[in-house]
Amino acid sequence: MKITFITLFPEYFDFFKTHSIIKNAIKEKKIEIELINPRDFVLDKNKQVDDYIYGGGPGMLMLIEPVVKAIEKAKTKDSFIIYTSPKGKKFSQSIAKNFVLSHKDIIIVCGHYEGIDARIKYFIDLEISLGDFILTGGEIAAMAIADAIIRLIPGVINEDSLINESFENDLIENDHYTRPRKFRNLSVPSVLLSGDHKKIENWRKENAIKNTNQFKKNNKK
Repeated sequence: MKITFITLFPEYFDFFKTHSIIKNAIKEKKIEIELINPRDFVLDKNKQVDDYIYGGGPGMLMLIEPVVKAIEKAKTKDSFIIYTSPKGKKFSQSIAKNFVLSHKDIIIVCGHYEGIDARIKYFIDLEISLGDFILTGGEIAAMAIADAIIRLIPGVINEDSLINESFENDLIENDHYTRPRKFRNLSVPSVLLSGDHKKIENWRKENAIKNTNQFKKNNKK
């Protein structure tokens, strides 16, 4: 899979590309990352990529032309183009899975300032939001989306790690513990130390259900 980030701040992605699982996925050619800066498509000497908003209002808006030219530079017949926006469809594990199954070339457009000229909607396939909050720019959201997608690509991480994690089988993952057995009067559940695999499996299922119910309660509107 190839993921292209269209961003005014490509340096944001330096750490993302060069560490941990993403670094290994790139090295093993399971994922290709490209960065394209809309500033490279501006002809004036100041490389201006934003301007005042028609009709007035606070802040500056990203110009449509350099962003679209950046998209056209990256776009192939297989590209699926995402724009990070608080107005977008809320991102989820199921959406990440669908991207892995359905697309081999994803372009993520990172908004900034007050966003991008609204005509951007004619040049993208989907607006995506991480939730009901505002970030200073779309780069963090774009990295989160890409990370969720990349880790689902076959061979990127151990498949056993994916089977029982949160949001699989409509459940939040059960709690996990490691050494020490006791930390500041907080002990590991004794069943996990029993060696009884059946009891441990039952505890994990019950704990996953408990965590799921708590998750639903915490997120109930």
